[in-house]
Amino acid sequence: MDTAITIDTKSRLALRIAVGAMFFMAGLCFASWASRIASIQQNLGLSFAALGGVLSALPVGLMCSLPFSGWIITKIGSRRLLISALAVYGITLISLGLAQNSIQLIGCLWLFGFSSNAVNISVNTQAVATEQLYDKPIMASFHGLWSLAGFTGAGIGTFMIAEGIDPFHHFAIISVTIIISIVIAARSLKNDKTADSGPIFVMPDSSLIKLGIIAFCSMICEGAMFDWSTIYFRDIVHPNKAWIGAGYACFMGAMAGARFIADWFAGRFGLKRILQVSGILTAIGLLIAVAFPYLLSAMGGFMLVGIGVSSVVPMVFSAAGKSKTMAPGVALAAVSTIGFSGFLIAPSIIGFIAALATLRASFILIACMGICVTVISSKTKL
Repeated sequence: MDTAITIDTKSRLALRIAVGAMFFMAGLCFASWASRIASIQQNLGLSFAALGGVLSALPVGLMCSLPFSGWIITKIGSRRLLISALAVYGITLISLGLAQNSIQLIGCLWLFGFSSNAVNISVNTQAVATEQLYDKPIMASFHGLWSLAGFTGAGIGTFMIAEGIDPFHHFAIISVTIIISIVIAARSLKNDKTADSGPIFVMPDSSLIKLGIIAFCSMICEGAMFDWSTIYFRDIVHPNKAWIGAGYACFMGAMAGARFIADWFAGRFGLKRILQVSGILTAIGLLIAVAFPYLLSAMGGFMLVGIGVSSVVPMVFSAAGKSKTMAPGVALAAVSTIGFSGFLIAPSIIGFIAALATLRASFILIACMGICVTVISSKTKL
């Protein structure tokens, strides 16, 4: 009996480590690309306008992948999809470094976004299956590894630039690392081909739609921080030039750190309470940054936003994966479709409002999204 328990515990730990490694590799892949965007822009001689158009290919590929990922995961299971999609993700990264013109880069970015979302759906499905083996929430810690990989990828990118290493060789090193990690971790991933045997095309029930809306509101806030935090500091806070990126750093650092402790809070206080508090913290943080646009207060506000948004997507995905009306992979795809649309439209919403009024006014609207997270969470059965 003790031997059986030991073996089961070892298998469970091996699965958790393998899934965590896949989250880390996915984050490292994306961060590696993001760290060299400026290098590739310079290499291809792209104007800011041209770069903006080229970069839109990535979210388009991501959105195109959403229905495909929900369908294919029911056919081959999340393990096989994760292995194949992450391999394509890593290999496509190399192609980004090889692109010789904007047309080639657009095609590569579309595939990069497509494979990115397939990885996202499959790795979160694996995470849901892993969490079910534990008597406590662990989903947020997986997403924390993704955020940690973002810092790692940014650091590696900074080193590569300083050493004069071109994007192709940089990306090749990362890709080889990803492939090796896949080979090592593949045997420990959960084979769930028969587990996702529920109906494929099912209208999400009201609970899943509400989860999607919660993710949508939170990801508008998250997208705003990713795309506009540096601009907000530059144009509104007016710090010393060296501190322009401080808001973004505070946001990212707080988000990554909070994800590693969010599971404990969720286990102690429950999912609903965590989502309610997350929305409040997001709104308060944004309002502080708007009302007191000074360096320290804005940094503190952005930290609160990072803490606020850190738990929402992991917790929503965890809840969606437990759906009783849809297979986990399909439920995750449905919620992601709604949620990620918020991430994609956030930049244009802020830009439109900033053009009509001010950037501070647009941040007030984003704060309202945090309040919506709290209100909708309070009315959702979790």
